[in-house]
Amino acid sequence: QLQLVESGGGLVQAGASLRLSCTTSGRPSTGYALGWFRQAPGKEREFVGSISWSGKSIYYGDSVKGRITISRDNAKRSVDLQMNNLRPEDTAIYYCAAAIGRFVVNVATEVDYWGQGTQVTVSS
Repeated sequence: QLQLVESGGGLVQAGASLRLSCTTSGRPSTGYALGWFRQAPGKEREFVGSISWSGKSIYYGDSVKGRITISRDNAKRSVDLQMNNLRPEDTAIYYCAAAIGRFVVNVATEVDYWGQGTQVTVSS
């Protein structure tokens, strides 16, 4: 099985930047898309961004497009999410996700493995 562990969440003020990281371990060690989702209290889990195994294809959710950058390092088995100009509405638990054999993962039902989540809180 694949294990995913997120880090980098915290409390920041509006307009600040934050970088989340996710490290994977276990098997498989290759051939999976990685992505980020978030879930705010009382809301459904929302797609944030996804990156293909090669790193050449990247997709972002509409609510964060232009403010985030996703990247991955297959040698380190990690994926990062750089978030800039954070807003109070970005407050949520952010989850790392992996989809085996998929090009990208932008639908929660297609996720095979989830991380435990990391809290991001943006104050106004």
